[in-house]
Amino acid sequence: MPVTRASDVYYDPYDQEIDADPYPVYRRLRDEAPLYRNEHYDFYAVSRADDVERVLTDHETFISGRGAFLDFIRADIAMPPGILIFEDPPSHTRHRKVLARVFTPRRMAELEPQIRAYCARSLDPFVGARRFDFVADLGAQVPMRTISMLLGIPETDQERVRDRSTGSMRTEPGEPMQIEAVGNPELYADYIDWRVEHPADDLMTALLNTEFEDETGALRHLTREEILTYCSLLGGAGNETAARLISWTGKVLADHPEQRRQLVEDPSLIPSAIEEILRFEPPGHNFARFVTKDTELHGTTVPKGSVMVVLLASANRDERRFVDGERFDIRRHIEKHFTFGYGIHYCLGAALARLEGQVVLDEILRRFPEWEIDTDNARLTSASVVRGWETLPAFIQSK
Repeated sequence: MPVTRASDVYYDPYDQEIDADPYPVYRRLRDEAPLYRNEHYDFYAVSRADDVERVLTDHETFISGRGAFLDFIRADIAMPPGILIFEDPPSHTRHRKVLARVFTPRRMAELEPQIRAYCARSLDPFVGARRFDFVADLGAQVPMRTISMLLGIPETDQERVRDRSTGSMRTEPGEPMQIEAVGNPELYADYIDWRVEHPADDLMTALLNTEFEDETGALRHLTREEILTYCSLLGGAGNETAARLISWTGKVLADHPEQRRQLVEDPSLIPSAIEEILRFEPPGHNFARFVTKDTELHGTTVPKGSVMVVLLASANRDERRFVDGERFDIRRHIEKHFTFGYGIHYCLGAALARLEGQVVLDEILRRFPEWEIDTDNARLTSASVVRGWETLPAFIQSK
């Protein structure tokens, strides 16, 4: 349906008042300004599912090679090869194939017993207690131990590596990100050097041993710099997404206790519940693309050189795609949503994030069938791209 009237709706990715509950703004954008223009920060934005899908699948007009987030594109810095979300074909295709070999769904599925053990380690000390924090005591622990185990990071170093991998997404309230470099690859240098002499059953060793055909047609191994870049990508993404999913699981199911009780009674609903949580409260709210040529959207020409912000979280609730999309429903059948991206940049770690979410929720419900969020002491993270909780304490009831 075309939009013919002007709108005074305002969207600002740095505005904390909007971030506290962005969904009313997203709804107005979809209804009143499906192609939105922010003059102050100099970007366009799309919010409807069809438009988001168009932008994410047209990787010739809307490219990732200048950065996948507004602040990175505006920083205009060189993107190191191997950061998949900041690449376009053919380099993206080549680098993605390398990671796909060592990050297979089968290997991820084999991690379930270990993830359950990490959950037990985090949750068992709170059985009989009155409260715990979904972020500090669970979300910051299980994903960290899982991705560190996969990469081969010693347990004594895991918290330090996690904190240095994920801190770059946070911002000062109301301010853009300060972009000085992309990733933190040197964080993994000592571990890679150790693995050269001491191979093990982990992703670092697999990356050291993998062979691939490069752009010249030569069969070769990855360079040390390429491996460091891959580890930086996996370490940051592996901690960030799953940690936020876990905290949103706690918050959303506290807000919908009747559906949480259905999960206690019927754990077979847990996979669909996690999928609905991913749709309803995605960890990441927006991507951005650089526009390579003049293109028309909703009767307006978006000029070459523009930045297009893609509002994934809005598209996930678009009632043109999802019936009654603003309603949370653990029994909803979802064919696809936008939380893990779309098209060639679909997240390689989606299977692992889903597995972690399902196992964590199952283990929580086995111990704590009831909880309420301590809203007076819960605090959202200040960030322009991701949305989640810095602290999320809860009053719990053990079985």
